[in-house]
Amino acid sequence: MSKKIMNKFINEPGNITSELLDGYVKAYSDKVALAGENIVVRATPKDQSKVAIVTLGGSGHEPALSGFVGEGMLDCSVVGDIFAAPGAQRLFQALQLFKRDAGILLVVLNHSGDVMSANMAAQLAEKAGIKVKKILTHDDISAGIDTPDEDKRGLAGCIPLYKIIGAAAEEGKSLDEIYEIGERFNQQVATLAVAMGSCTHPQNGETISELAHGEMEIGMGQHGEGGGGRQMLESADKTAEIMIGQLIQKIQPQSGDKVLLYINGVGATTVMEMSIIFRKAHQVLTQAGVEVVDAKLDELLTVQEMAGFQMILGKLDSDHVELLKNRRADTAYWTTI
Repeated sequence: MSKKIMNKFINEPGNITSELLDGYVKAYSDKVALAGENIVVRATPKDQSKVAIVTLGGSGHEPALSGFVGEGMLDCSVVGDIFAAPGAQRLFQALQLFKRDAGILLVVLNHSGDVMSANMAAQLAEKAGIKVKKILTHDDISAGIDTPDEDKRGLAGCIPLYKIIGAAAEEGKSLDEIYEIGERFNQQVATLAVAMGSCTHPQNGETISELAHGEMEIGMGQHGEGGGGRQMLESADKTAEIMIGQLIQKIQPQSGDKVLLYINGVGATTVMEMSIIFRKAHQVLTQAGVEVVDAKLDELLTVQEMAGFQMILGKLDSDHVELLKNRRADTAYWTTI
């Protein structure tokens, strides 16, 4: 990895996570608060009779994941250091805070540190009599569409999942019901990322990966991990066709099916570029008779200043459409009235 001078508005690199969370909860004090070191919770807690939705992950991907804590989505985000898992003890502390008869649904993105933290914390929770069920997200198809779920990374497909299960929890559905709704969506969503410029780690200035000018890599991971699809930069239409084709192959939507299509900018990609990409992907789906009923062009989960995007395609059952589109959410970075 190459070392380069950081060009960011930061203070002491070791204080980045605590300072960004302090600023975030001050800016959105009507929606979020800190309930312990790096534990972001709703400012107005959900009724104890309802299932709590908890997630975990490293900082450096803002607004994910804490930007989706609030009414109708997450109850708690347990935050690690930059690109790092928060550790089992911190997650266990959060699970203790949300202990309730209704139970807790824990959403874990499939990255080794997050999975290890979640498994250890879940064991501690079981011993403490805390009812927890886990959903492991694995929407990244870069390793191949037939790759076992346990070997596929979790990407930004977790964001609509938060909305769906968060809405189900607000309705008062049981832990088992919410798990079934969420896991059904989890099996019907796929994500593919592309990058044409890397990011730097804001604590040490190291470049995560190197891409030459005029190159792109389809399949790049959440932290700049290689995806095996390095090639010369293609046009927006050609890139969109390649990516939506692979996502369709995985999801297998049929004519008449309803889907969501999101373009998630990962830090340095403009709305102009994302709009042009979305246009072509939408065109391909429409020509196949597939109805896009939920769409986003936004930065939901970023990778610092990486240039590129994640394309997310999810097949939606009727209950998913209702929970995603027609239920209230009020978070800093997702509002549905």
